[in-house]
Amino acid sequence: MLSRASLALTALVPVLLLSGCGSAGSKAADSSTSSTATTTTAPAGTASAGTATGGAPAGTASCSYPTSSEGSAGIKVTAPPTTPSTSGTVAVTMKTSIGDIGLSLDADGAPCTVNSFVSLAKQGYFDKTSCHRLTTQGIAVLQCGDPSGTGSGGPGYSFADELTTAKALKTDAEATKQYQAAGQSGDVKTYPAGTIAMANAGPNTNGSQFFLVYADSPLPPAYTVFGTIDAAGVKAIKTDAAAGSDDAYGTGDGHPKKPVDITAVTVG
Repeated sequence: MLSRASLALTALVPVLLLSGCGSAGSKAADSSTSSTATTTTAPAGTASAGTATGGAPAGTASCSYPTSSEGSAGIKVTAPPTTPSTSGTVAVTMKTSIGDIGLSLDADGAPCTVNSFVSLAKQGYFDKTSCHRLTTQGIAVLQCGDPSGTGSGGPGYSFADELTTAKALKTDAEATKQYQAAGQSGDVKTYPAGTIAMANAGPNTNGSQFFLVYADSPLPPAYTVFGTIDAAGVKAIKTDAAAGSDDAYGTGDGHPKKPVDITAVTVG
């Protein structure tokens, strides 16, 4: 449905395209790695969602969730309201096979993202799904949010980036140097352990897939940060990650060898 792209970095800064959804036909490409650098690419993304926004309190942000062709087979969801109903910090609990993972979502910093996540959670979209991707080298993330389990699923709509928080993260000077030497522009930030952010396939291609950072990871500020993970959750993911991945997408990048299944996601 949508093409893939990749971010080229040197071996010291392997950055994945943490993508949101894409076509089932792109699965072969999903497992590829760049031959020009240590670059991992993942399942492709969604349609353009329009102009990116910053953060705004509930009732003041205007969100857009245009229909996209991607969707998870057999799961029908209603797009979120265009005006977010939440503000401040939203408490969420992910009940998983590795224990409960507590999330604190930043509805002021990323109102449209949190609005979408909460809407999907309340519709049971994440229930009885598996986290389909684990990275253990260069960056440390667990990627979830695709009920199809293929990395190609989405909710059938997309929305814009909200990058204010990501751009305010601490710059990784050495990673930035390597990134720019590889022909890329801009800075590389440190996404700290305990961050939850949206996966995407390029600007404004957010859908339902998100990633949980379990150790400090260098990434460009291109992924919407919309909350934090509690200490127990980070520990549980880190323990699970010690078992490694099956390297389906590249060395240190694949499905978790010890599956992470989401039983339910509850808000409040």
